Amino acid sequence: MMSSEIVLQTFNLGKKYRHRWAVREANLLVHRGEIFGFLGPNGAGKSTTIRMLLTLIRPTTGRVEFFQKNVLMHRADVLSRLGGLVERADFYLYLSGRRNLESIAALGGNISKKEIDEVLHLVGLAKRADDRVKTYSHGMKQRLGIAQALLRQPEFIVLDEPTTGLDPQGIKEVRELIGRLSAERGITVFLSSHLLSEIEQVATNMAVIHRGEIIVQGKVGELLNDGDTVVRLIARPMDYTKRVLARLSFVKRVVAQGDELQVTIGNTDSSLLSSMLMKSGIEIATITPLRSLEQYFLSITEGASDVD
Repeated sequence: MMSSEIVLQTFNLGKKYRHRWAVREANLLVHRGEIFGFLGPNGAGKSTTIRMLLTLIRPTTGRVEFFQKNVLMHRADVLSRLGGLVERADFYLYLSGRRNLESIAALGGNISKKEIDEVLHLVGLAKRADDRVKTYSHGMKQRLGIAQALLRQPEFIVLDEPTTGLDPQGIKEVRELIGRLSAERGITVFLSSHLLSEIEQVATNMAVIHRGEIIVQGKVGELLNDGDTVVRLIARPMDYTKRVLARLSFVKRVVAQGDELQVTIGNTDSSLLSSMLMKSGIEIATITPLRSLEQYFLSITEGASDVD
């Protein structure tokens, strides 16, 4: 369950490599219980930010606080409450999933067989726990990686592109697992992804990073109800429809795709569009909002400044 308690906050966080800022003035705010989506294209600065959060690299500017503690000043205490799957998980392929987790648990200590069984059940690998990892699908290996991150019962878990390379079934399994981590365990999840649909379907809150800068942050539902809407329009006659659309001041963009048009309008202009087309004698076969995070992302990144 989400609360007002802040579990992660960054203050003007930045990382510079020579003359290039990989991340600049990033101010993130994550509350307990959220599934927080960290969205951006490859190369936007997501992984660099995550490495700073987990103290894998030191920031050039700013600081990171978990549980209102500076992560560099209280590193051991803070990291003991975190879990993470950064990039892909590596395992001993000739060992079973269970034996891999037992080997990892032995390094950390105080992790019982019961706790290992619990995380294997949570990630859906209980029935395959004693099979060798080399027989696992890519999706199963990703879920085993998440199980590894859950061994120490973290309050906050970072998942960096957890569905990369997965087939649709594997993506579905990981997405459902993320939901269970939040709903059943109360774990706050920080989910980094370039997959727009993944964030839209799973996350409660999100931030968008573009060229190293956080350009928007907030609740997914509220952000999707802000800005422009893209409408899928099939109408006849097509050429006349295009001419009418070109005259409408609230129509911002028209893109032809086969026998349909994708029309960008203001968020509240859908009914006005229908009315104006019908008044012009146009026969409307289909008019459907395509409002999604993909259109939202494209709209807010257009014209965003480069990072020097």
